[in-house]
Amino acid sequence: MARLKDKYLALKSELQADLGIKNPMQTPQLDKIVISVGAGFAMKDNKLIQNIEDTITAIAGQKASTVIAKKSVAGFKVREGMPVGIRVTLRGEKMYDFFDRLVSIALPRVKDFRGVPRNGFDGRGNYNFGLQEQLIFTEVNYDSIMQIHGMNITVVTTAQTDKASFALLEKMGMPFSKGSK
Repeated sequence: MARLKDKYLALKSELQADLGIKNPMQTPQLDKIVISVGAGFAMKDNKLIQNIEDTITAIAGQKASTVIAKKSVAGFKVREGMPVGIRVTLRGEKMYDFFDRLVSIALPRVKDFRGVPRNGFDGRGNYNFGLQEQLIFTEVNYDSIMQIHGMNITVVTTAQTDKASFALLEKMGMPFSKGSK
């Protein structure tokens, strides 16, 4: 079992008490983590798209998929059927493994890191934040990178409020920046 899942099970009763939840089944938990890269800059370069897909697959530990444009948008020079991004959705053990690597290894490697922003909550208990480059993950081989790119990470929880989601993520080890929420 994943180390972070064990940690969650150990702090579940404490989290339940902190949030004043009577039913233990209503205690918030991680549902899924979505890693996505908007690759509009690489639409015409299939090798670059494949390289980004391979990088995200290595980071996630699960096969990433290419997102295809559903509509043509002349302003963005996008045609229907062109690749516009890469994404992968993690659940279960792989989700806990990724989250553990993210908070304990990858985020501390960010230069001048002062914590992830506290304003990434969406009002429904989910948290979004972006990373500037993929090189903070130890799984990425620097020599195989064709271009440095960022990524968006969405942490979906079963929490109904931002307060409950913040409490869950903070107890799970998410390094939030110091400052007012």
